Amino acid sequence: MIVMLKALSASVPMPSSTSLAHLSNIQLPASKAAIWTYTTIAILFALLALEQSVYRYKKKNLPGDTWTIPVIGKFADSMKPTMEGYMKQWNSGALSALSVFNIFIVMASSTEYSRKILNSPSHAEPCLVHSAKQVLLPDNWVFLTGKEHVAYRRGLNNLFTHKALGMYFNIMDSVTRKYINRWLADAAADSTEKPIMMTVRDLNMETSLRVFCGSHLPEHAAREINDKYWAITVALELVNFPLAIPGTKVYRAIQARKVALAWLELAAKRSKEAMSQGKEPQCMLDEWVTLLNDPAYKGSRKEFSDREMAMVVFSFLFASQDAMSSGLIYGFQHLADHPDILAKIREEQSRVRPGQHDRPMTLEDLDQMPYLKAVVKESLRVKPPVTMVPYLATKAFPISDTYTVPSGSMVIPSFYNSLHDPKVFPEPDALLPERWLDPESPANKNPQNYLVFGSGPHKCIGIEYATMNIALVLALASELTEWEHVRTPRSDKVRIIATIFPQDGCLLKFTPRRHA
Repeated sequence: MIVMLKALSASVPMPSSTSLAHLSNIQLPASKAAIWTYTTIAILFALLALEQSVYRYKKKNLPGDTWTIPVIGKFADSMKPTMEGYMKQWNSGALSALSVFNIFIVMASSTEYSRKILNSPSHAEPCLVHSAKQVLLPDNWVFLTGKEHVAYRRGLNNLFTHKALGMYFNIMDSVTRKYINRWLADAAADSTEKPIMMTVRDLNMETSLRVFCGSHLPEHAAREINDKYWAITVALELVNFPLAIPGTKVYRAIQARKVALAWLELAAKRSKEAMSQGKEPQCMLDEWVTLLNDPAYKGSRKEFSDREMAMVVFSFLFASQDAMSSGLIYGFQHLADHPDILAKIREEQSRVRPGQHDRPMTLEDLDQMPYLKAVVKESLRVKPPVTMVPYLATKAFPISDTYTVPSGSMVIPSFYNSLHDPKVFPEPDALLPERWLDPESPANKNPQNYLVFGSGPHKCIGIEYATMNIALVLALASELTEWEHVRTPRSDKVRIIATIFPQDGCLLKFTPRRHA
């Protein structure tokens, strides 16, 4: 700063004697208050100028606003994000820049740059959103990096083997039938259309809690976690008030997390006790404890505290809850709006399970339903639950030949454009499950574009769990119910929270399906 001032003074000519005489007639403010006022104003203008200079220096040649709104930047847009706003940002360039509360952000919209961020752990690590570590806790395993993360994840992969998934599938079938019966009973009492957004969330929450914790979690505990969990969802928006003071979304989320973790720790404790008594595994926690006690287990760790196990289950709950809900809600909406596709799903059900709609579905049944799987995959492509995942540049990140992301910046890989690339997905906005049934299709030839579950070392660990749950619910609903989608002007508009949902909540009417 001193060097800049010296350079500036050297470039300014000295005033003439005439001008000095003129200046002598000016009455300078004498009061200290006035001096402080002018000094404060000068400092503020200097800081604002510095803010703009830093933004422009970091932005360099990237597309984005030439100037940033002082202090808050794009905060107003981030408070109520829209798909139209995101699309404008993504379409402005493969890399583009913006600033929110002086957080410099680089958005990546191409498959190349998005995958580069996801696969560069030495330059960038997941930071989710500003409030994430406050809500999920900084020692949560999802924030681990490098070899420590790889080792931890390798042990958790054992919880998603085909054998384990088969056990979870039985729980999913039971919970799904319970909710379908409830939906039909509610519809019989009141046949008007109702939004399914929150009822589907309830279904997914109970499914996850029972898969993860089984009967080790009391019924009233599951209800309490479900009732409070929405506070966690809304606090994990891209931008929130950063301080966790009473009344804020982040504060309410922290209180909800405390309740959930207390119950999940109890479930972990009860699971250890049950397995020590030689009982058969009934849920994910039981499977984990059994694996750890197996002499043949070769994981990097053999012991986990109740709190550590609860933290892992809580992270799985966070990862599965709203993403699965989004995927399932759009699955119902897509099938209602495409009766020809729904008819093909039903035909496949009848072929694989003729007259057996009352028998629990098995994972082996699902393995014989390629069309259903293709529908789920395509529905998730058209409306990806997660459109982006914020990362933090831990050091200068040379993301391209012409641009380096500054250290400490947020760098965000976006998935939507990759999933709607017309070269890979002709008619990108159309729901075409058949594209996944042709091994020679551009969709199958370009797996790098399918970023629904991310890529790299932090790729979703529960891909099969999430997709088989969505498939199971849609399969059972197609067998047991008829549903009508009541369209509104907001049906095709997107509400963005942590994940995406139809703005009207997806209004459906359920009725029982008659079987021949």
